[in-house]
Amino acid sequence: MHVAVAGAHGQIARRLVRLLSARGDTVAGLVRNPDHVADVRADGGSPVVLDLELASVTEVTAALAGADAVVFAAGAGPGSGAARKDTVDRAAAVLLADAAERAGVPAYLLVSSMGVEQVAGGATPDGVDEVFVAYLRAKLAAEEDLLGRSGLGTTVLRPGRLTDEAGTGLVTLAPRTGYGAVPRDDVAAVLVALLDRPAPGAVLELVGGETPVTDAVAAVSPGSPG
Repeated sequence: MHVAVAGAHGQIARRLVRLLSARGDTVAGLVRNPDHVADVRADGGSPVVLDLELASVTEVTAALAGADAVVFAAGAGPGSGAARKDTVDRAAAVLLADAAERAGVPAYLLVSSMGVEQVAGGATPDGVDEVFVAYLRAKLAAEEDLLGRSGLGTTVLRPGRLTDEAGTGLVTLAPRTGYGAVPRDDVAAVLVALLDRPAPGAVLELVGGETPVTDAVAAVSPGSPG
């Protein structure tokens, strides 16, 4: 398949691009920084320099031409303020969805965050700094926008605490898992499995567990393999 990955220089995204290219899929890796082009190419992707905070929907639509699926794995990143949480984690995800609809892309995988329900209905959780609250609000708003679109098959993945430990290939994947950690390797593997077997409309939490990735995805997805 041909997959477009937004935020292709991120830690999960780079793992995803390597997995997809290794098995023969093609990947358009969307990056903001031209300095990241060489890394995307080394991972096996075809880099596309495109700033989703500044690009038009027409420009993004062109970048998604021929894609079978898009993955939003971008983020404002550590050290960014509340304003960029909104322009990247919400607005850029929404822009990618607008473009995906225009380009006729049938599947959208949104990498979100566990804990976004804490800010549902405008709530402000105790003991959480304002920038992280803004991040959770941006992620929840993106989820709600995408899941409300009838023409776009969106699957939302909410990983737990991310680690750089080697992946085990064993996870817990469900609408509610409870808090826990998960290696970035395993998050990327789950994204690949969800590309093969989409779960449109599903909101899934992900932590480490005891179920092989493909079995975990098969249990939550009504889609057929391939």
